[in-house]
Amino acid sequence: KDTPVIKEAIMRRSILLLPVVMLLWNACTYTGQQAPQVAPIIPMEDFFRNPTKTAFELSPSGELFAFMQPWENRLNVYVQGTDSDEAIRVTSATERDIAGYLWVSDQRLIYIQDEGGDENFRIYAVDSDGQNSQNLTPFKVQARLIDDLEANEDEILVGLNQRDPRVHDAYRINVHTGELTLVAENPGNISSWITDHEGRLLAAMTSDGVNESLLYRKSEDAAFETIITTSFKETLHPLLFTFDNQNLYVTSNRGRDKQAIYIFDIGTSSTTELIFEHPEVDVSRLLYSKKRKVITGVSYTQAKTSYHFFDEARGNLQRRLEEQLPGFEVRIVDFNRAETRCMVRTFSDRSRGSYYYYDIESDHLLKLADINPWLNADHLAAMRPISYVSRDGLTINGYLTLPVGVEPSNLPVVIHPHGGPWARDFWTFNPGVQFLANRGYAVLQMNFRGSTGYGRKFWELSFKNWGKTMQDDITDGVYWLIEEGIADPERIGIYGGSYGGYATLAGVTFTPDLYACAVDYVGVSNILTWMDAIPPYWEMYREMLYEMVGHPEEDRELLVSASPFYHVDQIQVPLLIAQGANDPRVPKAESDQIVEALRKRGIDVPYMVKENEGHGFRNEENRFDFYRAMENFLAEHLGGRLAP
Repeated sequence: KDTPVIKEAIMRRSILLLPVVMLLWNACTYTGQQAPQVAPIIPMEDFFRNPTKTAFELSPSGELFAFMQPWENRLNVYVQGTDSDEAIRVTSATERDIAGYLWVSDQRLIYIQDEGGDENFRIYAVDSDGQNSQNLTPFKVQARLIDDLEANEDEILVGLNQRDPRVHDAYRINVHTGELTLVAENPGNISSWITDHEGRLLAAMTSDGVNESLLYRKSEDAAFETIITTSFKETLHPLLFTFDNQNLYVTSNRGRDKQAIYIFDIGTSSTTELIFEHPEVDVSRLLYSKKRKVITGVSYTQAKTSYHFFDEARGNLQRRLEEQLPGFEVRIVDFNRAETRCMVRTFSDRSRGSYYYYDIESDHLLKLADINPWLNADHLAAMRPISYVSRDGLTINGYLTLPVGVEPSNLPVVIHPHGGPWARDFWTFNPGVQFLANRGYAVLQMNFRGSTGYGRKFWELSFKNWGKTMQDDITDGVYWLIEEGIADPERIGIYGGSYGGYATLAGVTFTPDLYACAVDYVGVSNILTWMDAIPPYWEMYREMLYEMVGHPEEDRELLVSASPFYHVDQIQVPLLIAQGANDPRVPKAESDQIVEALRKRGIDVPYMVKENEGHGFRNEENRFDFYRAMENFLAEHLGGRLAP
């Protein structure tokens, strides 16, 4: 589910309890206002088109910015001056969108791209005027960015699994010449590399599948030493070095249920100062000023993302932006090196939002682009936090999206479990959910047990429970919708991707009378064959996977009982399946085998395979094909609206 990108922002899942009576009051009552009209049918393509412009980033000086924009039907990188109205295209991708990029200097950028969804990402460099394009990693291996080495405008630090496909060695790459210099060879168990604020590779995390260790060395010439070892269930993940490069800021759940942020003393191998904790959710995102070398705050997610600021300047900056951009979540996505300018992103549940350029010193805010200006937020549906209680007493949090202007009673419903499974849904604009709501479906997303953000106990309750209590949590959400009168029991479908695809197959296999139809998108059908085909760079996590999902020999009976493929005779409802041919995470064989088994029973299963895709469809035309097929399929079996 989690495609590698150059920069990653981790958001944590919400835990807001909302009584059902209040939900329905908000949905049905409009005191002093006229109830909204039923939304017009919006063309499917408007939900899944590439954005006008997206992914804005400032150059180090702040005099330039880059963004991605469609060209030849693919997202490419453009560069523009902050005092200019003209942009220059600097990449020329035609087969597949650019997956991500970043600035190395005002003169040079790097970007990443794979081939056909195989996730063997290569790193390229190009000048800010579009000249001197170069493939820095011209190998059929997976490149991972370790550090952009901000103080070094000539090199970046990357991981390559060229020597051994199971592990990534650390190299410095010259972004002008492509020259590779080995910095550290992976002995076979290092899962991540960590640099200090000078870009020196001084720490690493190892894994043997069930135990994790933090390694440290005082210089790049020294040998790594083990500082502390924990079970993989005990989180101790470095976030960054302290600004004197002597210790680490970490997120940890050692001795507690919820992750909190601490200072970790390398010399004593212990956590010392507690920076921030929250009683209900994990906290793992730390905000800091590189220039001023101070921790500025943390963020965490309940129903929405919240901030706690330690730094007055950063708190005031957030307040000023939110005052100027009311009604939206406001995120600062990038600063220039001097921290005098920043890029701002807004969004809501009904809008993909906009990008803004903000001059902090002059308090000047300039809109750069609306991401999807063709979508009218008034025609889109609110995503409301909800909760219900599972059959064994757990509180399951989720989101319910109801079609606009329709009484929330006896509706066709699409149950939409998330992928991962050790991930989570959160409050945001979700084009797939909005598309389904526009077609008249209520959409329920739930954070079943194992979803991240709720602490260790809630996570561990998912272990060896694929298709068991994890699936019960999804089923109980269906029952909740029926009991509340929201769902028409005869018109309930289920749709999900990756683990959500597995949950979809499990739903129609193990609760065959609950659903009227299903859409499986790159989902696991046979846990045994899926485990046998994991990518080589997941190999070090195999024992952990066995503990979390089940051992193929010791727990074979359990895994067979939880695999839809072995119970395909129980599937009685129509099923649409979509798959990328080059998927390294859930191989095509997972879809092939269940389609073949169903067709042997005489069941016609619509099966969409895209030869130039991997784990999910990135190319616009493939997304169109998939959602067009879904629209027709759901309308036939659930009775939702169809575009004319």
